[in-house]
Amino acid sequence: MSDQSAFDTDVWTLTRFVIETGRQAKGATGELTQLINAMLTAIKAISSAVRKAGLAHLQGLAGSVNVTGDDVKKLDVLSNDLVINMLQASYSTCCMVSEENKELIITPKDKRGKYVVCFDPLDGSSNIDCLASIGTIFAIYKRVSEGEPIEKDALQQGKNIVCAGYTLYGSATLVAISTGAGLNFFMLDPAIGEFILTERNVKIKPKGKIYSLNEGYAKYFHPSINEYLKHKKYPEDGSSPYGARYVGSMVSDIHRTIAYGGIFMYPANEKSPKGKLRLLYECNPIAFLIEQAGGIATTGTQRILDVQPEALHQRVPFVVGSPDDVNEYLSFVKKYQ
Repeated sequence: MSDQSAFDTDVWTLTRFVIETGRQAKGATGELTQLINAMLTAIKAISSAVRKAGLAHLQGLAGSVNVTGDDVKKLDVLSNDLVINMLQASYSTCCMVSEENKELIITPKDKRGKYVVCFDPLDGSSNIDCLASIGTIFAIYKRVSEGEPIEKDALQQGKNIVCAGYTLYGSATLVAISTGAGLNFFMLDPAIGEFILTERNVKIKPKGKIYSLNEGYAKYFHPSINEYLKHKKYPEDGSSPYGARYVGSMVSDIHRTIAYGGIFMYPANEKSPKGKLRLLYECNPIAFLIEQAGGIATTGTQRILDVQPEALHQRVPFVVGSPDDVNEYLSFVKKYQ
């Protein structure tokens, strides 16, 4: 007979965690709990689809290009549909912003609730074909208007986020989530189909040993960035140089940065003068989580969570990571101002 002693009979699942945190909030109606649980159902379905992608021929191009110019993958389309349908069926959203949809997605009147969700259903999808890790990113806000949902409901500063998270479909499926009281990691246990709490109140190291960016664009970088990189590779004080790591799937690079410390950068350059990553559904949620872990998230001139969005698919320069590392980078920026 197999040994059952290692089986936890009082396990902290993400569902339980969300219910518990919801109960502690003043004036809670349970609507946010419903919404997060619907998001988790979509995430489990995407995880299953990602794992089967090669077998189900889901990894090819769907033959169209999304609003921000990326070729749309079949998995992208599927993930987008899953998230939209699950969230609308939760009766807790009034509108949504997706990387895959040009316009604001308005929830049908009979299914509306008080929340707004901005999400990237499958981030790093250009990595699907080479089986590198990909992810889902989301941010939840309370609506600010009355009546019909409008873009203003989605164009909120990141500091108004009530819950944000990312999923990493890596060697395991992991959810990193925060409702503003610290960052927690949950791992999907496929045997029971639940996310299990694996790390509570995660903190990023004050300083790391890794820098992460696409150095292939060095030709187009501002001199401050190239000088900072030179300082990381050839330290003047004789200390060890930093290691370089870059997957090109933001969720992967961010998760490693939180786990090991260091700095992740997607700065503006001559080709992308406003940066490349999108504020609403990439930078804001990640910045919120990085700050919850004690890190810093900046455009180089401004805290990410203070940026006032002006368009649904607005791009911003993005530099995040360990506080000492980001502050050191900012000192190089100041030199050139």
